[in-house]
Amino acid sequence: MKLTPGELHHLTELSMSCVNSITNMALFQHSVTDEKLKNLITTHFPLHIQDYNMKVKFLREANGPQEKLNVPALNKMLTDFTQGATPVPVTPRTQVMQLNDREIATAYLLTLKRAGREYACGAMEAANPELREFLKDAFTMACNHAYDVFQWMAEKGFYALAPAPQPAIDAAGQFFNLVQG
Repeated sequence: MKLTPGELHHLTELSMSCVNSITNMALFQHSVTDEKLKNLITTHFPLHIQDYNMKVKFLREANGPQEKLNVPALNKMLTDFTQGATPVPVTPRTQVMQLNDREIATAYLLTLKRAGREYACGAMEAANPELREFLKDAFTMACNHAYDVFQWMAEKGFYALAPAPQPAIDAAGQFFNLVQG
């Protein structure tokens, strides 16, 4: 496949990121104790493998993969997305032999967020339309997976949520005017 230098750079970095994600997810599946979190990681795992394999095919084959990434729908579990469970304070542990579920979820969520930013950037820079579509799909996959993990964390009190103050919302809403016509 012909790639621009930027496309090659993005694919290489994203492929290395997938090596990290898949390796961590394999470990997380055996370390996590919460069944709901374990199910999320187990369900997401084969999609990350598909994503990685498609990147390798883009790097190796003249026309890239002939498949489309299986992008999951956005799974809305929270009824109020501005409030979660009572926040559970956290302190970094300095003596660790095994990660707890909160640390696993945090590591996975931060990996997905970073990957999502890289996919978005890569998609915006891609000249190859097939690669651009793949990266857009990969962004959506990472975004939706991150939302799954975020919701689990919010339900446990591991992600602090609070509604924005109504006066701030009102002030922002009154600052901008609608375009007429």
